[in-house]
Amino acid sequence: MKVMVVGGGGREHAIIKKLKESKKITEIYALPGNGGISADAICVAIGAKDIEGIVKFALENKIDYAVVAPDDPLVLGCVDALNEVGIPCFGPNKAAAIIEGSKVFSKNLMKKYGIPTASYEVFTSPEKAIEFLETAPIPTVIKADGLALGKGVVIAFTKEEAIDAVKSIMEDKKFGDSGNNIVIEEFLTGPEVSVLAFTDGKVVKPMVSSMDHKRALDFDKGLNTGGMGTIAPNPYYTDGIASECMEKIFLPTINAMNSEGRTFKGCLYFGLMLTPNGPKVIEYNCRFGDPETQVVLPLLESDLFEIMQATTNETLSECEVKFASKSACCVIIASKGYPEKYENGFEIVIPNEIADSVYVAGAKLSGDALLSAGGRVLGVTAIADTLKGAIEEAYSRVKMIKFDNAFYRSDIGQRALKATEDR
Repeated sequence: MKVMVVGGGGREHAIIKKLKESKKITEIYALPGNGGISADAICVAIGAKDIEGIVKFALENKIDYAVVAPDDPLVLGCVDALNEVGIPCFGPNKAAAIIEGSKVFSKNLMKKYGIPTASYEVFTSPEKAIEFLETAPIPTVIKADGLALGKGVVIAFTKEEAIDAVKSIMEDKKFGDSGNNIVIEEFLTGPEVSVLAFTDGKVVKPMVSSMDHKRALDFDKGLNTGGMGTIAPNPYYTDGIASECMEKIFLPTINAMNSEGRTFKGCLYFGLMLTPNGPKVIEYNCRFGDPETQVVLPLLESDLFEIMQATTNETLSECEVKFASKSACCVIIASKGYPEKYENGFEIVIPNEIADSVYVAGAKLSGDALLSAGGRVLGVTAIADTLKGAIEEAYSRVKMIKFDNAFYRSDIGQRALKATEDR
C-alpha cells in the first residue's frame, strides 16, 4: 500500500520509521518531510496546511492511506477533505480536532461531563480578564484559546506577570487570532504525565506513559519550548493511577465527544497532572505529542499501521497494542537561542551506527550535506532495560553527533530517575 504522512518534524520521522516496519506498506510519502526524513520516505514539497495541495497529490499518486500528524491540518479539516475523495485517514476530523483547537471548548466539555480538571474562567476581553486577576489566586495559568505551537500557556507567579500575559496574548496578539479568547485557570501541583492513546471512538488503548521536559535549560529553568526531551515510561504513573484515569478521564472523554456528535478517532493525547486530589487533565491534544512520540513508538512491538487502520475501521478492540517492558529516553538537540532567535545552516553529521535512533525535526539537504533548519533539530533516542541505561545511552549517542551551534539539556530523565530511586 502507498501511505502518505502529512507533516515534517521529529514526530513525523518517528511515525515514518515505525511504519516502515509494516509489511503491508510499499511506499511512504512525507508532505513536506525534511532533509532527514528523506532517508526514510519520499519527501514532497507540499506544506502541511495546504489542504488542497495535499488532496490533489493524494489523488494523483493513488495514495491508499493517509496519516495526518500535526495539529494545524487536523483542525483545518485535512481528514475531512481526504475522506471526501475516498482516502481513509489516521486522525480525527475537524469536528473532533476542536478538542485541541479550542481550549475553551475542551474546558467546557470537561466541566459539562464531570471530567477532573483545574477550575477556570473564560474571557473574551482583556479588561475583564485583568479585572478578574486583581483578586485571583496567584500563581495562576493563562492559556490562549487556539493553537500556538505548544507555547500558548503562561504560568504566572505574580499578578504583574499574569496581567502582562493577558496583554501579550489578547492585545499584542502574540499568537494571532488564537488569543482572541483566553482561559485563566487554577494552578495545579504534582507530577506531570503524558499519555497518548489510540481510539476508534469506542475503545481506548493507551500507549506507554511518558514525561516531557518543556523548559529550555537544565533544572527546568528558562523559557517554555515545544519539548527538550522525554522519557518513558513515567515512574509516577502507576497501574492504580492508570486504572483511575481510564475510569474517570479516558473513557468519559471519548463518551463525551460521542455525545457531542464529535466522535474522535486517531491518537488522543492526555496531558495530566497527578495532584493531591487525584489525576486531572491539563490539556488534550488531537494527535501524537512531540517529542513523546520519539520514546513511545520505539517501544511499540505491534504493527503501527495495523493499529492505525483499526482506529479508522472501528475495529481497535480486535487489534493487539503491545509495548516492550523497557525504558526509553529522547534528548532533543536544538539550535542555540531556541526558543527565541537562532541561526540555521550548520552542517549535521550523524554516524551511520546510530542513524536509526535519530529523529530529524528541523534540517534540510544541501547536496549531500544535512544542514540545521529549525529550533529543535534532532531527537536522539535510546532504549534499555532500565531508565538509567536508556538515559546514559541516549547521551552517549548525542555526543557522537557533530553539529555546531547546538545545545541540549544535560538532565533529561533525572527527575524520573530520582523518583524510581526514592521508592
